[in-house]
Amino acid sequence: MIKIFKKIKKWVYAQLAKITPGNTAIKGASIALLGFSGLLFLVYAIWTTKQFKDPWFLLFITGFALVFILAAYLILWVFKKLSKIPKKYQRAFLIAVPLFLTPLAFEGFYLIAAIIVTSLLGAAIAVFLKGTFKQLTRTKKVVTILGLCIGLGGFIGAIVGYTPVGFDTKSITNAAFQTKDHIQNIDAPSPSEKGPYTVKTLTYGSGKDLHRPEFAEDVTVKTDSVNGVPFLDNWKGFAGWYREKFLGFDAKSLPINGYVWYPEGDGPFPLVLTVHGNHMMQDFSDIGYGYLGELLASRGIIFASVDENFLNASWSDITGGLDEENDARGWILLEHLRTWHTWNNDNNSQFYKKVDTTKLALIGHSRGGEAVAHAALLNKMPSYYDDATIPLDYNYDIQSIVAIAPVDGQYEPGDARTALKDINYFVLHGAQDADVSSFAGSKQYERITFSDSTDYFKSGIYIQGANHGQFNTSWGDNDVGAFTKLLNNKPLLSGEDQRKIAEVYISAFLETTLKDNTKYKPLFTDARKGKDWLPETIYLNQYEDASFEALASFDEDFNVHTATANTTTISSENVSVWREQEIKLKWGEKGSRAAYVGWHYKDLEEGDTVPDSIKARYTIHVADTLKTIDSTSVFTFSMAESTESSDPKSKGKWVNTDNKEEDTDEAEEDDESSEEDASNEEGENEDEEKEDEEDKPKEPIDFSIQMTDASGEEIHFPLSHFSALQRELKVRIWKSQFITNDDQSENVFQTFSYPLEDLLKFNASFDINTIQKIAFVFDKTFEGVIVVDDIGFRNQ
Repeated sequence: MIKIFKKIKKWVYAQLAKITPGNTAIKGASIALLGFSGLLFLVYAIWTTKQFKDPWFLLFITGFALVFILAAYLILWVFKKLSKIPKKYQRAFLIAVPLFLTPLAFEGFYLIAAIIVTSLLGAAIAVFLKGTFKQLTRTKKVVTILGLCIGLGGFIGAIVGYTPVGFDTKSITNAAFQTKDHIQNIDAPSPSEKGPYTVKTLTYGSGKDLHRPEFAEDVTVKTDSVNGVPFLDNWKGFAGWYREKFLGFDAKSLPINGYVWYPEGDGPFPLVLTVHGNHMMQDFSDIGYGYLGELLASRGIIFASVDENFLNASWSDITGGLDEENDARGWILLEHLRTWHTWNNDNNSQFYKKVDTTKLALIGHSRGGEAVAHAALLNKMPSYYDDATIPLDYNYDIQSIVAIAPVDGQYEPGDARTALKDINYFVLHGAQDADVSSFAGSKQYERITFSDSTDYFKSGIYIQGANHGQFNTSWGDNDVGAFTKLLNNKPLLSGEDQRKIAEVYISAFLETTLKDNTKYKPLFTDARKGKDWLPETIYLNQYEDASFEALASFDEDFNVHTATANTTTISSENVSVWREQEIKLKWGEKGSRAAYVGWHYKDLEEGDTVPDSIKARYTIHVADTLKTIDSTSVFTFSMAESTESSDPKSKGKWVNTDNKEEDTDEAEEDDESSEEDASNEEGENEDEEKEDEEDKPKEPIDFSIQMTDASGEEIHFPLSHFSALQRELKVRIWKSQFITNDDQSENVFQTFSYPLEDLLKFNASFDINTIQKIAFVFDKTFEGVIVVDDIGFRNQ
């Protein structure tokens, strides 16, 4: 066999030799390439210089050419040096990199560290074991010992870093918690408490599943398969072949499988379908929402966890697996609803007339969190939006959707993001999410709109310490599919606490939107109203309902002086930052614009009062009488902190350099003498105070809000009358971020709400129907930048 291989190799080399150009040809090609490219570049440089009428451009472009020439020589030099690396190490390096990548979660820092540490340690150990250390020169001995020390230090450091769960991040003050005592908990039992119904379970499915008896020989109710070909791309090749081999079916016969938790009784009961996200196809995770099934069924809701594991990723997808399949995930949910409607109308079914088909909700996690939005959109479509020859026409009464740490934009109908109208929407996301690290659900939140006169609402909750996986009991604390120990899991909430939050909020949301139990609705405007039910952490929640009327949402144009309401205008005084722009997240943009407003009082110290002459204000001027509001209305807006500089004009082109020459020799001498007089002790104290100040968490931002009516009457109240503004939550997902000192954060909004009947206590003479000005007066925190959006009024 070896002889045959050598003969083939010899023949290939002989054929290549026949067509390999000689030295003369290579020399000619090189001269032609350099000569023609140089001539063309010279002609371009001269012509462009004449066009620009700027002789300096010729100098610039000549320098540009020299940089290219030097770069070419540098690259050749690097390749020459690399070629001198021994073949054994080159081979080991090229093999080790891909082998390291997967277990190290494709994290560049871990990869580089692993290569350096193992290389140094292996080289030093080999020298000592081989007994050649004594023959080395003094310099090489020093290098060997140094390499051994670095290698051992790195190895020990890796063990020390790998062993603990993680490390504490810098503490941050919980702004809402400071004023929680004056917020009364909702006077009702916790929505996470089990209800009065006895819970029963069953499964439904194809009866043919190769790996799960609960959907095969042990299935309770058999279902028909569905043809998913129109909704699935790239079910082909090796990946498609293996998928069919493992599953036992193809895209034309997708199963309708589900676990069901249901209340014993006559009903009819609301129905909720839940779908998992992308996980390994072979690791079935639909059972991981059983805790929600037990709870909701006990409270009178039928709960089905849908199996869509056959759409998940597999190791076999290395050659290319399913692509942008989230519409298929949503479509399968609608096929499940079709099945439930059939059972509800079949007098031979155990669910005959037990489903309230006017009260339907969908819950999705991760990719499933995006899929439920696609399902709600497809539900209203007469035909498939990517191929109108495929009829749909479901039109089920889906009242509500819940997205748990959803992705956004994995699939785009018609190359656009899914926008929904007149549906209740709730999204949860954790700040410590290592999978969907950006609050992607806030993008879908922006794309939910309401008609006038409807009673729908949308809400979002962002949870410090929550990760991606612990909302599912089978996913746990490993968000990345690699070694969990690479993640910084020290700041995580416990799995029990994280699921308790999901239970409270999801149960309250479904009680409100499916069972008209409005006593839980205030929870979505303020997490503190459920403080007796919820684990203690930082919650940032947004809320908007169909009654909201915007004075300023900042999406109407690019003029910072105009607002959403036709005759409303905006002005500012003494601010250091003022612009309107698209809101950026860690990944992508939110899909909404907001106002960025900053202020900076340089010479004020703690305890000082801000003089009126320098006080910064941001004012909404209301020209029309606000006839739609009354004493039961609520003034509301959403706000986040921006960590950008509040004094951007203190550097760069804004710095005044005209008086530099005033620094005379005498002044310099005075400075030197004063420095010599300063004691070392004072210097050390200053350094210690600076370090203490850096470690101390910043106090939340506070300022005053001032309303003025047509007769000049005013109401003044602090932002903290609801809550001070939470400082931006900075997290470290990976342990390596403690070495690189890298924090991750983004603008996450909090909705502030001020009932007008409450504000009238500040001035009973104030006429809320003739509000003419609403001003943010920055008089409490001496510097900061806020991002404000959706200023307006809603119903109580």
